[in-house]
Amino acid sequence: ISNEFGQYFARLPLKKSAKIVHADALETDWENVVSKNELSYIIGNPPFIGSRIMNKIQKESLIRVFENAKNIGELDYVTGWYLKAAKYIQNTQIKAAFVSTNSIVQGLQTAILWNIMLNKYDIKIHFAHRTFRWSNEAKGNAAVYCVIIGFANFDTPVKRIFEYEDIKGEPHEIKAKNINPYLVDAKDIFIDKKSNPICNVPEMNFGNMPADGGQLLFSNEEKNEFIFKEPNSIKYFKELISAHEFLNSKKRWCLWLENIEPSELKNLKFVLERVNNVRKIREISSRPQLAQIPHLFAQITQPKNLDFILIPAHSSENRKYIPIGFFSKENIAHNSCLIIPNSNLFHFGVLMSTMHMAWVKTTCGRLESRYRYSKDIVYNNYPWPENPSEKQIKTIEEKAQIVLDVRASFPDSSLADLYNPLTMPPALVKAHNELDKAVDAAYSKQNFSTEAKRMEFLFELYEKYTADLFVKEKPKKTKKTDI
Repeated sequence: ISNEFGQYFARLPLKKSAKIVHADALETDWENVVSKNELSYIIGNPPFIGSRIMNKIQKESLIRVFENAKNIGELDYVTGWYLKAAKYIQNTQIKAAFVSTNSIVQGLQTAILWNIMLNKYDIKIHFAHRTFRWSNEAKGNAAVYCVIIGFANFDTPVKRIFEYEDIKGEPHEIKAKNINPYLVDAKDIFIDKKSNPICNVPEMNFGNMPADGGQLLFSNEEKNEFIFKEPNSIKYFKELISAHEFLNSKKRWCLWLENIEPSELKNLKFVLERVNNVRKIREISSRPQLAQIPHLFAQITQPKNLDFILIPAHSSENRKYIPIGFFSKENIAHNSCLIIPNSNLFHFGVLMSTMHMAWVKTTCGRLESRYRYSKDIVYNNYPWPENPSEKQIKTIEEKAQIVLDVRASFPDSSLADLYNPLTMPPALVKAHNELDKAVDAAYSKQNFSTEAKRMEFLFELYEKYTADLFVKEKPKKTKKTDI
């Protein structure tokens, strides 16, 4: 401390002991530990425990802190400290700041937590460190993607965002007018689930869900062995595209029996045996009603006459872009993917852009640290370019096709290889850079120098697109009539 501040601080030997309370912070009345009148700051590094791995005691504690608010089951344990602090600092000049996993400013959690923080407890974010990678020297300690958020019950004219262009590096400071719950200099907007896109684009669906206990699914070798035993089954095999197969250039197959005649199914001895196994599995499952259709996938969303864009639901956070591809209606999309029927090169180009990835990083949830792409949160809320010209659309389509052509020129490399930051070919990097320029130009003439600038622009566009959704209908006046 003396070296850092250029002033001598005598701290040893210890003459004054601190008050240390060893207790559960969420179950303890903080004012019994220290009076608000004696406090200036609250700082902490609360436990990183995800919503799906909390134990029963922790879940019950979080429910009490949030007073049985809706959708608490979606929140991570760390959110309890935020709300506890928000309650404690009411009508004071106390400032609070916590180091937390970045999950609380992404995906569904953001709207749940910060809607209460901002609207019920009038919290204002004063400063924020956007996502950075944190790890310590403990043996076997995994790196965590974190944010730091400083807040209070009063506003401040000077707000600061610390942006990490390299999440392992040092940040640079950005002055902000307002810091919203997504840690962007924009208005306080919440991205909630939407069942339909806010823009005029094709709808996204989930892939097809087998729920078959693996009875209808086959590797290359298993498929060949099965056909050898039952040659007439060959016409019912279709390639199954799951996220793993798509990203790693693997082959997988399924028995697709959607339109099979009962008489033919009866004559396919080994197929019928598999179908019977599915029936048994489903009868003891949580959805026994599916046993009534044992020859079919549990959920069928396959386009009948359309090719489609496929997006893996989960993808590595290390990739600059989530790999996306086109597939024929003859390929069966697995429910580990999302599909967009009736889509074209323009849609592909925009979704494969840095602009779209900025939105993904800010709004999507995470599985561990991997991207967890969401139809209702990410895609349906995404602000597409506003009124792009025919020339701009054509340019995006041309650049998107070049990306596909460059990919195809590496037939021995999987998409995981092509989009690995260390092995991405220069030709593909160049193709994506050109596509990014075309997509940026369709959005605006301004230069988007940072991800923060992109998000500021996208939030403004989102607000514009959704303004009518938040306009309350005025009550109609009824005319008085004489009786």
